[in-house]
Amino acid sequence: MPAPLQESQQSRPVPQGTGSIAGSFADILMEKLGEINTLQQQADALTQEYLAGKIEDVHQVMLALEQANLSLQLAMQVRNKAVEAYQEISRMQF
Repeated sequence: MPAPLQESQQSRPVPQGTGSIAGSFADILMEKLGEINTLQQQADALTQEYLAGKIEDVHQVMLALEQANLSLQLAMQVRNKAVEAYQEISRMQF
């Protein structure tokens, strides 16, 4: 289960300089995308086990699928906001 973003930021030391800030942001982003991928794979595995008859509890499968779906939707919204911010900055006149 992925850790909330607040917890991962609290456990990291505050970096100095812009290069380390960009590096830490990229590290956090890659970590969270990896967690989303893991959730998707777990949901797929549970679905396959349910279809094969190895799992009787459909609620477990549905919860895993919904958790994976919500995490993917959140990632897409973050991406959309980042693209929107980039486009807004690129339209600025200096």
